[in-house]
Amino acid sequence: MNALVRLYSDKEGEIPSFLTRFFGNNQITVNDELLWQKEYENPLEMVDMMGALIENDEDYKINMWISLDQDLFINITKSSINDVIRYLYERYPY
Repeated sequence: MNALVRLYSDKEGEIPSFLTRFFGNNQITVNDELLWQKEYENPLEMVDMMGALIENDEDYKINMWISLDQDLFINITKSSINDVIRYLYERYPY
């Protein structure tokens, strides 16, 4: 199973705005402006997005959830991000 990132928002336009800023281009296609998800073969690739969202949490009303195991999601918050990143690097040391 690939790792999964899900972004949720109650405010339309928040997710496309964040993704455009994060990925640095205007080619982002978002079908649902309140939900976005992406799979990663290497879970460590999620760390940059996690950090960017938490650093800009005052600018965007977005919740991030990640899944490393089927049907188990972890909410990424300011208080949990350091422990989650540490866990990712311990679980996937490559």
